[in-house]
Amino acid sequence: MELTKIRGINEKREQEFNKLGIFDTADLVRYFPRAYLDLREKQLLKYAYHNDVVLTVGKIVSVPTTRYYRRGGMVKAVCEQEGFVFSVVWFNQPYVASKLVVGEEYLFYGRVQSKIGEVSLVNPSFELCEKAFRLKGIVPQYTLKGSLNQKVVRDAVRLSVDIEKPQSIIPRELQVKYDLSDLYAAYREVHNPTSFDAQKKGAERIAVEEYFALISAFKFIKGGREQVRINDYNCQATELLQFIKQRFPFEFTDGQKQAVNEIFSDMSGKKVMNRLMQGDVGSGKTAVGMCAIFIAVNSGYQAVMLAPTEVLARQNYLAVKRAFPEYNVDILTGSMTAKEKREVKSALKDGYINILVGTHALLEEDVEFKKLSLCVCDEQQRFGVAQRSSLLSKGVAPDVLVMSATPIPRTLSLIFYGDLDITTIKDKPKARIEIQTNIVPTEKYNDMLGFIEREIFSGRQAYFVCPKIEGDEEGAVISATELYEELKEKMPNVKVGLLHGKMKDKEKNSIMQSFKDKQIDFLVSTTVIEVGVDVPDASVMVIYNAERFGLSQLHQLRGRVGRSDKKSYCFLLTKLKEGLGLERLKILKDNSDGFKISEYDYKIRGAGDFMGDKQSGKFMSELGSLNYSTESIFLAKKISDEAFESGYPLASIKEVAIKKYNKLKDIAMN
Repeated sequence: MELTKIRGINEKREQEFNKLGIFDTADLVRYFPRAYLDLREKQLLKYAYHNDVVLTVGKIVSVPTTRYYRRGGMVKAVCEQEGFVFSVVWFNQPYVASKLVVGEEYLFYGRVQSKIGEVSLVNPSFELCEKAFRLKGIVPQYTLKGSLNQKVVRDAVRLSVDIEKPQSIIPRELQVKYDLSDLYAAYREVHNPTSFDAQKKGAERIAVEEYFALISAFKFIKGGREQVRINDYNCQATELLQFIKQRFPFEFTDGQKQAVNEIFSDMSGKKVMNRLMQGDVGSGKTAVGMCAIFIAVNSGYQAVMLAPTEVLARQNYLAVKRAFPEYNVDILTGSMTAKEKREVKSALKDGYINILVGTHALLEEDVEFKKLSLCVCDEQQRFGVAQRSSLLSKGVAPDVLVMSATPIPRTLSLIFYGDLDITTIKDKPKARIEIQTNIVPTEKYNDMLGFIEREIFSGRQAYFVCPKIEGDEEGAVISATELYEELKEKMPNVKVGLLHGKMKDKEKNSIMQSFKDKQIDFLVSTTVIEVGVDVPDASVMVIYNAERFGLSQLHQLRGRVGRSDKKSYCFLLTKLKEGLGLERLKILKDNSDGFKISEYDYKIRGAGDFMGDKQSGKFMSELGSLNYSTESIFLAKKISDEAFESGYPLASIKEVAIKKYNKLKDIAMN
């Protein structure tokens, strides 16, 4: 139903809802609270401890001040509570200043930050006490924009739930079998909880429903994508084994051998290959991918390898060129001149190029192949379904192999790769030495630098990585540029380089090549070096403000070292002395298995936060606000399998599945 048909929503207010991605009552029903206020218990701030999350009352005693920074700003108000003075601070929310009135009492809900002589609430939600005290029990808090306030959104959502009355698409018999509660009641508990226990059960029930629909959607999608093979390969197993022995100066691990067998079986079968190969950092996926390329080009076809960055594309290009000296291998990237691009595209269309490696430039409309039969997507989590489809459209029913070095939890594999067969390489080359990981407190910083300097003088190289942070949080996070200048000053005898995402591709390539050629000892960088970069002499990774990264991203960064038989080190710098953030770093310190680490990350951060709103699209950002367990996803998978295998009517499920696919077609995981 249209928003303007809801009581209290006019055209102007409708536009404010549109800014939140809400266009009708169905969207409102799925606009889940980001938090809840428990109005049953308020706390005096003077008795609160650092990092406590509290619900408290305060009167504004001074006009809110706004300070602007290059990447954001800060609003600060001074409040009073029974003679106790405290401040309330919001980062990157300048609109807050216009909503605060001096002399009024507000109900605040947020985290306490205690410094010497000052107590603050940081980024709290708030409401006028006059309005807040009319509310009782547990009250939902929604993300707001523009002139919208909590009351308007609460009322609109509550009415929408009653208008839409969400109904389950899971067959009734399966709802009874798995003791699933009424879906309409679950939505009411999430938006207007009678208790936190009831809210939790409601969130779990909604998660089961949503993942059932999504996993079922991928079943329909995959069913439509199983194309009959058109490109027949005449490569024999003996030829493939000979290629492996001649081109790789090491024995494949059991995981690599299994992956090659599965790919060979796919490419020898009657159906087109549609496979994801995931493996931990350094598990040898690229070598396996080259085996697939060999099967294609040995049979007279063309193959293409897509990479997310020019640095990785050029690295892959050199590796492929070494492995296929008897074939014509070329590269296509955005930084090439117009003339260079034209020459590559012409040779490709004529069939002169056997293997093409490149970046997103490969997806341009005028890139045409003569006989494309295999598409290899490196670091698949960086590409969307639509981008992958664009590449596949350049051939006639080509085989596809997508590779990911990001360890993907089984739960996420079920969701985002439901349309692919999955190969997992769990072992690593035996020659690799485990990376020693250390958590470094502030007071040990100079000792660490001294150790690294000694490593450099013995012929090693080091990465120094700073977090990519939006907004200036008053110097809490050091930038890559600041660190670059600091290290140059502290270590004048060490050659320091700087690399970040805002540089042009040619400049990034030049710096990376200088680092590989050992013309640079220290490379100060943002997370642009996270994916795929391979520098064997780099044996030290230093990560600043490590608590600000996800565990999986930290593991990826750590994987940039330890690429040879040299002892390697990873230093995690943090100011934390206790708490969940430090516990997360200890998980990384004590684990080297990327799959286990990503499962921990998934459980700690949840599916929506794990993916991030920008990366995962509307579906995951909606569910990201719910608090549900991974068991809900496994249950949804089990119910979906049973629905398809036991002959239940699938018409209503398919209708929802098509809508889900339309939402998901442009999703990119990162």
